[in-house]
Amino acid sequence: MHLMRIGAPGAEKPVARIDDLSYVDLSDIVSDFDATFFASDGIDRIRPIVTDRSSGGQVAEFAGERIGAPIARPHQILCVGLNYSDHAAETGQAVPTEPILFNKAPNTMIGPNDDVLIPRGSTKPDWEVELGIVIGKRTSYLESVGEARDAIAGWVLVNDVSERAFQLERSGQWVKGKSAETFNPAGPWLATLDEIDDVLQLDMWLDINGNRRQTGNTNTMIFDPFFIVHYISQFMVLEPGDLINTGTPPGVGMGLEPQVWLQPGDVMELGIEGLGKQRQEVRGPR
Repeated sequence: MHLMRIGAPGAEKPVARIDDLSYVDLSDIVSDFDATFFASDGIDRIRPIVTDRSSGGQVAEFAGERIGAPIARPHQILCVGLNYSDHAAETGQAVPTEPILFNKAPNTMIGPNDDVLIPRGSTKPDWEVELGIVIGKRTSYLESVGEARDAIAGWVLVNDVSERAFQLERSGQWVKGKSAETFNPAGPWLATLDEIDDVLQLDMWLDINGNRRQTGNTNTMIFDPFFIVHYISQFMVLEPGDLINTGTPPGVGMGLEPQVWLQPGDVMELGIEGLGKQRQEVRGPR
């Protein structure tokens, strides 16, 4: 299934995408794709409604509605840094021996086509196409990597927008360069596990103003998504609906020669095989 939320910010309704033209309205069945939904086996509950529409759920056509992030605001957004071997090489940093973890503020999450705002004082805003993991149940101290699959609700396309000067030149933790308003576009949909045959064989790309900047594949991940979930569970509790951004392939602005940074008026377009596409216009600070 492809789970989506459509409507104005703060008033999105949960739907299941049938195709590019139509969807099943689930708003009379579930209130939102949030922690309560995932914790109560919501995906299994709605599956017969989506697959056998005689059991409920109104079919409607998309009519230009705004697409929101496919999950409600999570308890936390966690990120894995330098998780692609070719991206680590372009930054001149060593391949990590354990996942590099950092937080991103949950209120950075926006819809896949919403504007991205450059924060005040920014000099080096950057882009990062990434595979996101959505957690499906409360998880801690997993005993094996194999158990991680049961903890995952699905996959989502994200743009881990970053401000490199804040992140790398202002000392302290990376969170400062990752948590500005609008810095985590997500969607257009959450693909449940059955929709993706092999999560480690997904092509991914990102364009700036029509020019290809990032081209990659999840097969160059250093730590795969199941390892990541198992690893994180040894240090903290993952809650239903939490989001984990798993790193980016090469081609970010920081890695180009000369370096290139986002400017007001730029357009970012990006996608991952099976997870749809995004388009954001870059705006100046409020």
